[in-house]
Amino acid sequence: MTDISADHSASYPPSAEFAAQANADQSWYERAATDREAFWAEQAGRLHWHEPWNQVLDWSDAPVAKWFLGGKLNVAYNCVDRHVLDGHGDQTAIHFVGEPGDTRAMTYRDLLAEVSRAANYLTELGLVAGDRVAIYMPMIPEAVVAILACA
Repeated sequence: MTDISADHSASYPPSAEFAAQANADQSWYERAATDREAFWAEQAGRLHWHEPWNQVLDWSDAPVAKWFLGGKLNVAYNCVDRHVLDGHGDQTAIHFVGEPGDTRAMTYRDLLAEVSRAANYLTELGLVAGDRVAIYMPMIPEAVVAILACA
């Protein structure tokens, strides 16, 4: 699959219209290449941290990298809760299109309610922080709910 035929290109650049409405542009790549730690610190600053990190990157045990040492965050809070708290609860968080063409939209508020319900049920089952959970589901909104409930 590495051969490129006359019918196919090695790259597929976005249209000018698509690129114009993008959230990032080439300057992001340049900033990251110039000072990756400052770039990733800036990106991490866009998240809610329960405890801020004290070091962006520890590469002293290469090839093992440790990012944002000392920091603690909650993935589910950053993915859902903070958007509801910031007034975006009625905006669509997930727009699902199934194989037979069925569609479903979940707002951040809907998603928060479902994730909270699932997390409470997992707690009721006896799961605690640090437990491992295997999730084997198709790519449906309930998979996102289950993953966030475990986070």
